[in-house]
Amino acid sequence: MSRALLGVLPKGLDRFFFSTSGTEANEAALKIARVATGRPKIVARHRSYHGATAGSISVTGDPRRRPVEGLHTVPGTVFAPDCYCYRCPFGLTYPSCGVACAEYVDGILEREGNVAAMIVEPVVGTNGVLVPVPEYLPRLREITRRHDVLLIADEVMTGWGRVGAWFGVDRWGVVPDLLTTAKGITGAYAPLGLTATTAALHDTFRDRYFPHGHTYEAHPLTLAPAVAAIGEYRRLDLLEKSRRDGEYLLDRLREIQARHPSVGDVRGLGLFAAVELVRDRATRAPFNDEADKLAGRTLVADRVAAAMLRDGVYCVSWISHLVIAPPLIVTRAELDRGLDALDRALAVADAEVSPSAAPA
Repeated sequence: MSRALLGVLPKGLDRFFFSTSGTEANEAALKIARVATGRPKIVARHRSYHGATAGSISVTGDPRRRPVEGLHTVPGTVFAPDCYCYRCPFGLTYPSCGVACAEYVDGILEREGNVAAMIVEPVVGTNGVLVPVPEYLPRLREITRRHDVLLIADEVMTGWGRVGAWFGVDRWGVVPDLLTTAKGITGAYAPLGLTATTAALHDTFRDRYFPHGHTYEAHPLTLAPAVAAIGEYRRLDLLEKSRRDGEYLLDRLREIQARHPSVGDVRGLGLFAAVELVRDRATRAPFNDEADKLAGRTLVADRVAAAMLRDGVYCVSWISHLVIAPPLIVTRAELDRGLDALDRALAVADAEVSPSAAPA
């Protein structure tokens, strides 16, 4: 298994800790960072999701953290803005913005102190498939390195060909200090999580105790499917297929966007895309927000997903967007089938568009 991983992970990430889920992989990474540096703080991002255990939910920015905040969370998280050009938190426009979202992190690390690590999803997953601008991740790597802060890449959703590369960071040539992954590592046939790090970071534990472990870590029944899955990724050339199909997917989504006033933005990388729904394209006003989600209100995105399900296609919805992430082995005909169902279901959202925003 280790030999197989050495052939696909970014160079230098050659020390491995195995667990049984992405949540546990992130929990391990956070503990490694804090113990190795002796610092308590973690910088995360507002629209992130990193898991449901005490440590991982504490660095999660989305609404799933709020019901347990202060009850089952670990103190020490500082949240930063996302690279979200459609709704820039600074009200700026790329590229004249100077990638302010990355520069803001520089200020956080300068003023906060005692930061062990920054954790990022290379492409934000559930919370909108936010594909960063080309400079963003390389700039974060520069900033964290200058401040002697570790960079953790959460590749639970973006790894294993999902974005057209083995891992999301590969798309920008970035090597983090720790990389976590799960899901696609076994093709979902067995529960396996991985925390990968460098020899230098690993060696800090030669003379100190690492307070972490799992009963079923590195279990042969989970490692064997991973070895087989890596072989299949190679045999079927799924990374290149994800790139090709991803280009087709985005082209189709842009065509759909042109027909539906409720579609404010489409974005994606590889076979990982999102459709963002809006009440008004001009103002970019969403149909629903986090408060609606927390209150349990019926969301327009959920209604669109329900219409797709009635049409025989399952699609993930989250607050104001739909996540498009078909299996990497999807055929072009199957992709078209799903996109046609989306095209039809968007009539549900179009009916809710503000009258002044609807086309004449």
